Amino acid sequence: MQCSLCKLRTHQWCFLLFNVLLFHALLFGADFVEEYLLQPTPAIYTDGNVVNVREKARKLDLSRAKENVSQAYPITNPDACHNADIFLLTLVFSSPTNITQRNAVRRSWGNQTHIQGFPTRVLFFLGSTQTAAAQEALKRESDRYGDMVQGHAVADSSLRSPTEKTVLALRWVITFCPLARFVLLTKDSAFVNLPVIGSYLLSLHRHPEDLYLGRVIQRDSPDRDPNSPSFLPPALYPDKYLPEYCDGTTYVLSQDVVRKVYVASAAVRAPVRADVYVGLCAQMAGVSPTHSARFSGDKHIRYNTCCYRYLFSSAGMGSQELETVWADQELKGGRCSLLQTYYGLVTCKALTYLDKVSFFNSQGQT
Repeated sequence: MQCSLCKLRTHQWCFLLFNVLLFHALLFGADFVEEYLLQPTPAIYTDGNVVNVREKARKLDLSRAKENVSQAYPITNPDACHNADIFLLTLVFSSPTNITQRNAVRRSWGNQTHIQGFPTRVLFFLGSTQTAAAQEALKRESDRYGDMVQGHAVADSSLRSPTEKTVLALRWVITFCPLARFVLLTKDSAFVNLPVIGSYLLSLHRHPEDLYLGRVIQRDSPDRDPNSPSFLPPALYPDKYLPEYCDGTTYVLSQDVVRKVYVASAAVRAPVRADVYVGLCAQMAGVSPTHSARFSGDKHIRYNTCCYRYLFSSAGMGSQELETVWADQELKGGRCSLLQTYYGLVTCKALTYLDKVSFFNSQGQT
């Protein structure tokens, strides 16, 4: 092998070097390009509906209606943000029966209280229980940990719908945590790298408004199957593609976008998934999503220590894996050799490379 390499001519060495540089340019440069392409540009709003939604959101104040609002939340936790200027509030959607998964989050990434000195808070948002015994068990868990909020189905709806859970969660934020600068919404099966996300948010050069950050889904077709529960008839939504939206596994909203999405939700009546619904509401409010490939979306990224120091999130993780990953991260601290860092980043980017290819293909077809 050594003899073969030694016999290579100058043009052959140049060809090899060019391919190595091209590989790294595609692998590492695509992040910057795709995020640049999906970076929202300052907009001038001429649509009367958009202007109306944004103006209503700016004036929205639910703090005076706390007693009435509290009736929709059997476990209200009204003091979760009391006297605290929260930098990043994380709401983790969880099923009432998922206590094992909640405990794993509490013992792993959810135990963060500060990011670079700025306060952060992690809360679990749950739906209705089926029995009095289950409700009592939730009440005991809430009393013990103080990190739970429960939304309650109103007479004409059911919290079995993730969409309604999301709207109730946003309503709770506006009412009881209106000073939180950013709100991260995720699932209890996700690993979320709060310190890295927090560092990214702190590094933003623009004023943190109209921020709707996550793994952006493009050119997703509406469900036209009449037998499907998420059937979206052309009369209700005539466009060929849904608006761009962030995958619902993990995404971040600035406080003003929380308000805008909540106000717009009053006019959006579409039987779609919660993440698509948020995208529809954001579109109505004139908010465009910002893409980052560091969110894995609904994909599980195989664990690598240095890779996970770079990622914002990874999906589909059980309770044992969450704790194992966190313990390894804590044990190894911030130490990654140059070679380990390189290998970790290559692994991360290789696992998301196909998503990049599909992204650029969709850009070319737009």
